[in-house]
Amino acid sequence: MKDTFSERSELTRSEFQRYSRQLLLPEIGLQGQERLKASSILIVGAGGLGSPISMYLAAAGVGRIGLVDHDVVELTNLQRQIIHSTSRIGERKVLSARDRLSDINPEAEVVVFDEPFTSENAEQISKPFDLLIDASDNFPTRYLINDLCVLTGKANVSGSVSRFDGQVSVFWAEKGPCYRCLFPDPPPVGLIPSCAEGGVLGLLPGTIGTLQATEAIKLLLGIGTPLIGTLLIYDALDMRFEMVKLKKNPECKVCSQNPSITQLIDYEAFCGVPGHNNDKSSHAPDWEIEPSELVKRLATGEPLHLIDVREPHELEISALPNADSIPLGSMSTRMAKLDDAEEIVLFCRTGLRSTRALHILTGAGFKKTFSLQGGINAWARQVDPTLPVY
Repeated sequence: MKDTFSERSELTRSEFQRYSRQLLLPEIGLQGQERLKASSILIVGAGGLGSPISMYLAAAGVGRIGLVDHDVVELTNLQRQIIHSTSRIGERKVLSARDRLSDINPEAEVVVFDEPFTSENAEQISKPFDLLIDASDNFPTRYLINDLCVLTGKANVSGSVSRFDGQVSVFWAEKGPCYRCLFPDPPPVGLIPSCAEGGVLGLLPGTIGTLQATEAIKLLLGIGTPLIGTLLIYDALDMRFEMVKLKKNPECKVCSQNPSITQLIDYEAFCGVPGHNNDKSSHAPDWEIEPSELVKRLATGEPLHLIDVREPHELEISALPNADSIPLGSMSTRMAKLDDAEEIVLFCRTGLRSTRALHILTGAGFKKTFSLQGGINAWARQVDPTLPVY
C-alpha cells in the first residue's frame, strides 16, 4: 500500500525503550515508529469498541488520539468497556478514558470531546485527524461517519458487535467502497437490536476493537493488506472468521461519480432512530404507564392483562406475578389469541421492546394497550427493590 501518512516525529529516549519491541520489526522500525508518533486518530465512541482501540493505539505510540463520547460510566458498561473501572462510575466517559490512556502512555496526547457527534460539529472535530475509527453503537452515527469520511477523503475503520458476532472493514471511498455501498439504507427500526436490548458477549468488543486498531496501524504505516473492499465477519460461538469481498456501488448516493448526497444530512431523521441518549421527559406519553400508576391499578384489582415480551431465559432473572410471556418475536403470530377488549400492559427490561410490541398490537387494531415506562428495571427501582436490575 502506498505511504499515505509520511510525516515523522523524533522519539524521546524513553520512547526508544517503550517501543523497543516494535522497533525490532522491519515493517515498522524507526521510521514507522516516528510516523506513528506524528499521526492522529479520531475514535468516535469510548465504550466497548473504543476501549481496546484507544488503549492499544496509545500503547503502540500513536501521537494524538481524539475521543468523542457524550455519556457517563455506568455499572452495566464494565462487563465490556474495560477502559473504565468501578471507581469511575458516574464520571464522564471521555474523562475516565483520558486518564486511563495517559496512565498507559503519558507520551500520547489525548484530546476529548464530551459532546454528541453530529452533522453540526463532525467536520470541525474531525478536521485535525488523519483517519477516523467508528466505535459507535448506532446507525445514525455510522452513516454520519461514513459520509463525513467520503466528503473529506479520509479512511473509516468500521466495526460493529452484536450478541456473539462482529464485523470489521475499512471504508475508504478513494480506494474502495464506502459503508453506503454495502448498506445503502438503514435497516427497518427494531430489526437489529442494540447491545442494550439483545446483549453482547463482553469479550467480543475486545476482539473486534483490537482488529480495528490493527487496521488503523496498517493504514498509518502503509504496511500489509488493509480490509479495503473486504468485510471480515467473526462468529465467536463457532470461532469462525469469514472474508466477504465488497464492490463499489456505481449508484452510491455519496461516493459515486454523481452523488445525491454532497453534504452532511440529518442522520437521526434518515435512520428513524435517535443517535444519542437524549434527556427524557418525566411525563409519560399516553401509551405509556408509569410503575407507580400500574401498582395502584393492580392494587384495586383492575383486570389488567400483563404481558412480558422478554426472552424466556430473562424470566429467570426477574418476573412480575401473573404476567403472561409472549416474546417480542412471537407477538405477530400469537396476538390473534389476545382479547382486544382487554386492557393490556406490555413490559420488557427497559421499555424498548414493549414499545415495539405495542406498535404491533395497535397496528392490528388493539386500542387499550400500554407499555410499562422503563420496563421491569424501573419497576425494580421504584416498586419492588427485591428484584435485580440488569
